[in-house]
Amino acid sequence: MAPNILGKVAILVASLMLATIKLPAQADGRELLIEHRAEQPKGQHQEQRMERRTEYATSYRTIQIDGLNIFYREAGPKDAPTLLLLHGLPSSSRMFDPLFVRLADRYHMVAPDYPGFGHSDWPDAKKFAYTFDHIAEVMTHFTEALGLSRYTLYMQDYGGPVGFRMILAHPERVEALIVQDAVAHNEGLGANWKTRREFWADRAANEAALRTNLLSMAPTRARHVGDDPNVERHDPDLWTDEYYFLNQPGQGDIQSDLFYDYRTNVENYPKWSAWMREKQPRLLVIWGKYESSFDPSEPESYRRDVPKAEIHIVDGGHFALDTAADEIAFLVREFMK
Repeated sequence: MAPNILGKVAILVASLMLATIKLPAQADGRELLIEHRAEQPKGQHQEQRMERRTEYATSYRTIQIDGLNIFYREAGPKDAPTLLLLHGLPSSSRMFDPLFVRLADRYHMVAPDYPGFGHSDWPDAKKFAYTFDHIAEVMTHFTEALGLSRYTLYMQDYGGPVGFRMILAHPERVEALIVQDAVAHNEGLGANWKTRREFWADRAANEAALRTNLLSMAPTRARHVGDDPNVERHDPDLWTDEYYFLNQPGQGDIQSDLFYDYRTNVENYPKWSAWMREKQPRLLVIWGKYESSFDPSEPESYRRDVPKAEIHIVDGGHFALDTAADEIAFLVREFMK
């Protein structure tokens, strides 16, 4: 009796082992998943992920540029292609955290905070000229201090006018352009720019209205949510943190001065457009379908300048990385191959 029982137990154990390794393929690819697990000893996959995370962990650094402490995030192998990421209003390099997590295994990622933003110095607006020319100059010196001689430029919002100034100053340094919800054509400034244009025409008479239109809680929230019907997928910490930043001492004057200078971007749009038409750079345009800060016609304006540009409308708002980070990371990887 005992030998028969032992034999049956042995057969049962063998059957279970075979079933574990070769489950039927009808279970939605479960066979492949289990075979993969069988190839890696327990804990090995986890250890590899931890090693990779440590190897390409983001570093948070500060460097002296033109007498200012400029904060920046950096990750990835330094011998890999460099991706220089320029942020928008009222954000900082923090907005690119979702891309750092997804792309630092294959690219050298560098994202600075402009003067007056994030963790960089905020010099008094009475002593520092908050203009896009000046910020582009500081960012150019930043790239030189880090030895970044060639890079793909990723520009979001304010990153556009900062980046295009850097491009025209040193076009030989730029390998390709990625534009995410940034404008380079007058038509791209939609109807909600009426108050902002009035501010440019008469600053003193429209200062209070501009600060409400640009810096209050409602537009700060709208830059993230836009007209997305699924509000529940948006993390409110993102815009409440930015609103807190905008209400720190000196920030009202800093942002008002810089936005008053935004009128010079409009004056420069034809120059930037002409450069794109002449040079035909490799160009990827990523646009949030719930974008409310800019006009939805802007992506096609880029296509008119660069007919071979890749244009992608993603499931997000002005800060599309909030909700479409996986899709955007995939587009960037494919574009930079």
